Amino acid sequence: MIDPHPRRRLTTGAVYRALGGHIETSASAAGPWDPALQHGAAPAALAAWAAERMETGAPMRVVRLTLDFLRPVPVAPLEIHSEIIRQGRKIHVVLIRLLAQGIEVVRATALKVRTSDRSVPLDLCEAVLDVPSPALSHEVRGQQRIKAAFLDGVSARLATGTERRLGPAAMWFCANQPIIDGEPISPLMRAAIAADFCNGVSSPLDIEQWTYINCDVTLSLVRPPVAEWILVNAETWLGPDGTGVAVGRLGDETGYFGRAAQSLIVERR
Repeated sequence: MIDPHPRRRLTTGAVYRALGGHIETSASAAGPWDPALQHGAAPAALAAWAAERMETGAPMRVVRLTLDFLRPVPVAPLEIHSEIIRQGRKIHVVLIRLLAQGIEVVRATALKVRTSDRSVPLDLCEAVLDVPSPALSHEVRGQQRIKAAFLDGVSARLATGTERRLGPAAMWFCANQPIIDGEPISPLMRAAIAADFCNGVSSPLDIEQWTYINCDVTLSLVRPPVAEWILVNAETWLGPDGTGVAVGRLGDETGYFGRAAQSLIVERR
């Protein structure tokens, strides 16, 4: 029998091509630590895409997405498995697993909550920005940018000052390169991409001397983001024993809409 979805090199410019349960990966998925390993934002966006595709009987949206990076994710073909592990009237819990050569490398869970038209007072929903908009922020380029193939497809603007410094900071991100071949980048996918940048935005450590890889990422959303630019206003706390936590507020041009957190493994190069 002829395979209707032959595995072939991705040439369309997208990070991934979905062929049923198989995911082809392009070189543009690579992160800053090793060109053979994916940037965490890439599988985060892939998991968000898979979570949104799971149908629900009532209107629901993802309010929390958590990824555990069980192993380094190679720039290589992946298998993706999705299932609903809790199906209730008000919530659904979706499990998403990514496998490389049959070995699980990422496990993600998404919490979907039923939405309604019942509203609370608008003044209780507002979370006003305390940093400049993307248009008034400073483009990150040249020596200020961390080098990674995935980041070549992401625009970045610094909202705190004119130059990058170590420590707490706020940056705007806009994913320009398609993530899934033939499909738009959804607001949830944009939020998932941005959430994985907390450690890079706010690390107090020099990337030339230290690695601070996140072994998970969680984003919680009070509402979906709007437009393409996503703000990460982040800080990193380091422990004395090679661990750390990076946390950030996520926003768009209308205000803050969520939070993100990462657990870090900190090592000297």
